[in-house]
Amino acid sequence: MSANPYTHQPARRLKSPPIFGRAHALDGPSWRDLVGEGLAALREMRRSPRGVHIGPVPLGDGHPVIVLPAFLCSDTMSRGLREWLAALGYEVEGWGAGVNLGPRATAVAAVDAILRRSTDTTGRKASLVGYSLGGVLARALANAHSDRVRRVITICSPFRLPTASPLEPIYRALTPLHSGQHLMLERLTAPPPVPTTAIYSPKDGVVAWRSCVDVPGPDRENIAVDGPHTTMLANPKTLRIVAERLALPGG
Repeated sequence: MSANPYTHQPARRLKSPPIFGRAHALDGPSWRDLVGEGLAALREMRRSPRGVHIGPVPLGDGHPVIVLPAFLCSDTMSRGLREWLAALGYEVEGWGAGVNLGPRATAVAAVDAILRRSTDTTGRKASLVGYSLGGVLARALANAHSDRVRRVITICSPFRLPTASPLEPIYRALTPLHSGQHLMLERLTAPPPVPTTAIYSPKDGVVAWRSCVDVPGPDRENIAVDGPHTTMLANPKTLRIVAERLALPGG
């Protein structure tokens, strides 16, 4: 069993990539785009995956699935998705660390513990589904625990740094809380050694969509889905992709 990489400081810290680039280094969404995202979210607030017409999708095989929420969101935001995945036949958990305020060491350790517990209990590898910033953490976990992770699915997640976002001032204001940031960023310098699917939207109004696209390679795919960032978890095409990828055989 591998040692917990989040319980101690590494002897030699690798250089972490910057989260946000210099001004104009990467075109990102505008505040107008973000306002549009907010309006879209209000329209979809009460919508659940169970109320979305998706059509037939593969049933699950019972392996564990962990869903990680977006920045400034909690497990409440992903409840509909988790209930839908559980109905398909997966052992589904949220991240259990409250509101995602960024890479706090306590939150990173909590997700690490959930991954260990779910894989130890079931004796099976877990799939990670991360929404926005949750997907960044999912890829970091997969790099740290490739022996425990079956596949990673990210949804509008800016894992290719630097990124750009109108939420940058809020993220920077919370930087004093990000005691686990270097641990997460060090594990983003290379794609995870497990199958990955990166879902992104060219119409993303929250993060620069180009930072949500993976480097082409074996077992790595990028899929564009039209729609706002904030309503991706209720987008029928997104849900179909998630269900189909989770149903693929492990490895």
